[in-house]
Amino acid sequence: MAVLLIRMAGDPVLRQKAKRVRTIDASIQKLIDDMIDTMRDAPGVGLAANQVGVPLRVIVIEVPEEDGEDPPPGEPPRRQLYTLINPQIVKRSGQRQPDEGCLSIPGYKAPTPRSVSVTAKGLNRDGKEIRIKAENNLLAEALEHEIDHINGILYIDHLESMDQLVKIEDENEPEDEVKASARGGHGP
Repeated sequence: MAVLLIRMAGDPVLRQKAKRVRTIDASIQKLIDDMIDTMRDAPGVGLAANQVGVPLRVIVIEVPEEDGEDPPPGEPPRRQLYTLINPQIVKRSGQRQPDEGCLSIPGYKAPTPRSVSVTAKGLNRDGKEIRIKAENNLLAEALEHEIDHINGILYIDHLESMDQLVKIEDENEPEDEVKASARGGHGP
């Protein structure tokens, strides 16, 4: 297992439509393990294979469990890990605008149009078909976000204007350069 380099906005691999996985072999299992390590190290909620330079239809998502119970004192919150191979959204409804960010566009967020209810299907890492239904939560947002990634779409593509991006932490790169690279340019 390894932490991989996360590709940044402006890298052409992020704009490619990823290819279907034909066989879930040892290389796909290693990719999944490396993606989980990379997502956790970042830290992030989800990661698509093309974000680590591999144009395959593989995503991983890890969100807090929503069982309504707080963990015992001193223990971290329990988390649910999802791995989807060849995922697709089969049903969505409603609309909301959560603040969204991306590991490929660090230090920024923006209110992004997303569905209230999302149902996705795909294969788990054992090759079994699964369906995931999420409603009005981080998992619903992450499913749409990561499946967008493997279709070559970044969350900023849903914005009316790059002016909607809000800086959330101090980055070394000037804001205008980040916005230009997210559009595919190299500066103002």
